[in-house]
Amino acid sequence: MSLRYVDPNAPRSMLYRVIVLLTSTRPMRWLSRTVAWSSVIWKIDPFLMRLTRGRLGTGLVVPTALLQTRGARTGRLRRNAVIYFHDGERVTIIASQAGRPENPSWFHNARANPDVLLGGERFRAEVIDDEALRERLWELADRVFPAFAGYRESAARAGRSIPILQLLPAERSARLLD
Repeated sequence: MSLRYVDPNAPRSMLYRVIVLLTSTRPMRWLSRTVAWSSVIWKIDPFLMRLTRGRLGTGLVVPTALLQTRGARTGRLRRNAVIYFHDGERVTIIASQAGRPENPSWFHNARANPDVLLGGERFRAEVIDDEALRERLWELADRVFPAFAGYRESAARAGRSIPILQLLPAERSARLLD
C-alpha cells in the first residue's frame, strides 16, 4: 500500500473538522499526555495499523502512518504511528509527543538512524532547524491537526521546542529496514 498524499491546504470534511476540534480541546490535550493514554492508545496504534495495512488507526480520519525506525541504542526495529502531511515531495512529521517535556523515542531513533520507512515507503529523515522553514511548516501542520498549537504551548512551558522532521524519498538503500 502506498502512502496517501496529504495536502495540508486541501479542504477538510465536516467529520474531520469535528474530530480535530474535539482533539484540540483542553481536556483531550490533557488526556493525551496521561500515562494511561501513552500506555494504551499509543501502544495500540502500531498493531492496529499493521493489522489493517495502514487503513485504520486511533486517529480515525487524521492522516496517520506507521513510522519504522531502528533503535538508536539497540538497533532493533521500532514502529510508531505518526501524523503526517506532504510539503511537495517531502513528508513532514512532528515530534510533538502531545506537548510532553521530552521528545518521543522515535525522534531520537530517526536522528541516529535517518533511513526510515513511513507507510512502507523508504525515506531519509532530516531535522528542520531553519526557523523560517519551521514557521511555514507549523502553519501547514496546524491546518492538518490544530491540536499541535496547544502541544507547542505545553512543550514551551516545559522548556522544549518540538522538533519537525521532513522525510525525503530515499533511493534504494543498501541498509534494509524490513
